[in-house]
Amino acid sequence: MPKTIIVTGGSGQLGQSLRGLVGSEVGCQYLFPSREQLDLTDSVSIDAFFEEKTFDIIINCAAHTAVDQAESEPELADQVNHLAVKKLAKIASSRQVRFIHISTDYVFNGENFKPYIESDEVAPQGVYGLSKLRGEQAVEASMPTNAVIIRTSWVYSEFGNNFVKTMLKLGEQREKLNVIYDQVGTPTYAGDLAQAIIHIVNAEGFNQPEFGTAVYHYSNEGVCSWYDFANAIFELSAIDCRVGPIETKDYPTPAKRPHYSVLNKAKIKRTYAMRIPYWKEALQRCLYALKEK
Repeated sequence: MPKTIIVTGGSGQLGQSLRGLVGSEVGCQYLFPSREQLDLTDSVSIDAFFEEKTFDIIINCAAHTAVDQAESEPELADQVNHLAVKKLAKIASSRQVRFIHISTDYVFNGENFKPYIESDEVAPQGVYGLSKLRGEQAVEASMPTNAVIIRTSWVYSEFGNNFVKTMLKLGEQREKLNVIYDQVGTPTYAGDLAQAIIHIVNAEGFNQPEFGTAVYHYSNEGVCSWYDFANAIFELSAIDCRVGPIETKDYPTPAKRPHYSVLNKAKIKRTYAMRIPYWKEALQRCLYALKEK
């Protein structure tokens, strides 16, 4: 009998990337409810949607990801990133189904000097990071077993609004752009993260009768700054736009960004025998997909 998998946030970058991959998945039926069908800002809507359904896995790709906006609307960020996640985890627990939840590097303060491992101390610096951390904690409290939490960073894709698409647009319009060079991390192509999620769904360990809930880190391999990332986008797209390096203090934003958010992926690679592509190779595939669109 095929597994039924409900994906929240189906209109976002990761949700759309998953949607594009799962058509050929044998033995799985993926459902992508719309906002009208499942509104995570409304607990009544959440209850009503799930009480009618029989399912095996919930994959929560939904999030309030407007980092600066979250500073001025903390209640909305907390509702989507924490309270709705808590409710989803309780539903998954009561139905004894699996739960995969996507979190963020913003749970850390960005002051590390080596890639973050899952057990490093968390210390979010803003509303967004705090709401996502509370979501993680709610999952762990509601589901000591059968849940996977994946922290990721710098997500981009051929869908929605993101750094890559912004750079492509501005690069065609301007001769020079200034981009921050003192924030270091790793870009994550949503298509690769979607593949990793499907890999986990099909993994033997994930399909055991019961497994302990665990946090994992996933981004593409390698390290760069936003300045390096912008240069790579223009180089691979043959766009003649000069990039000037600036410091974070020269580009103030309402929310504080982590200066260092490189994630150590050893745990997820070891547990799920997973190969992770290098960030520049992933970027090239995304740019190709954008041209095809």
